[in-house]
Amino acid sequence: MLYRFKAEERIKVGELLLKSGVSKSLIRKAKRTDGGITVGGVTRFTNEYIDKGEEVVLLEAEKTNDSTAPVLLDGIGIIYQDRDIIVYDKPFGMPCHESLGHTGDTLSNFHAYITHGEVFRCINRLDRDTSGCCLVARSACAAHRLSGNVRKLYTAVCEGHLAQKEGVIEIPIKRENDSIIKRTCAPDGQYAKTSYRVIAQNDRYTLCDITLATGRTHQIRVHFAHIGHPLAGDDMYGGSREDTGRQALHCSRLEFTDSDGKAVTVSSPLPEDMKRLMY
Repeated sequence: MLYRFKAEERIKVGELLLKSGVSKSLIRKAKRTDGGITVGGVTRFTNEYIDKGEEVVLLEAEKTNDSTAPVLLDGIGIIYQDRDIIVYDKPFGMPCHESLGHTGDTLSNFHAYITHGEVFRCINRLDRDTSGCCLVARSACAAHRLSGNVRKLYTAVCEGHLAQKEGVIEIPIKRENDSIIKRTCAPDGQYAKTSYRVIAQNDRYTLCDITLATGRTHQIRVHFAHIGHPLAGDDMYGGSREDTGRQALHCSRLEFTDSDGKAVTVSSPLPEDMKRLMY
């Protein structure tokens, strides 16, 4: 895959690549590749200067993932796609990655099928029972550029009525005892900040839009459970499964910039099972 970067001033080749969001490791790989870094069709060193208006072309060698079987699966939508990015609409109940208990039934299997074996570089990995927008980078360059630069909006149904229509939960999170999976709020944990806004309420539940300033494992689930409003269906953190069989959490919107510098917003509608809890 070829990437083009135009100089806006006299600058070293390597500095332009770094400034454009190319990782150091990718630059090192390109330096070892025949024709990996060129200007006007001529190979150039990263410490060479180029003038304003000249264009650096970076060659990223295509990689395939031979370990993930390509499988056509039902229920997965494609919300957005370009040469660098795919945003899937992931259904609940489907893991993103294969594991000992899940092979051939994951989003990575579907990705391998539709991309003919491209590496699965998941930028916002969703829990198995969390639905919605799932962003996958189709190259190492795109993955580096997107990492930490994606704004995510989640929608959740929590139990009970929140006292405030808007609020911030700012409580550290850590592993619970020796558990590999479960997390808990604790003063000696890692800093975590969750902001929410109430969208609707009924006699049992509250629907919220949620943004995260940090990305701790199970952050939304742990924070809402800690304040006494676990997500509906989230029995790991005290939620009831009386009305739903999964944690009622959905990634409803992503905002990011594509490789051409254009702002992109994608969204996924609230799934029917979460609508039934509220309406």
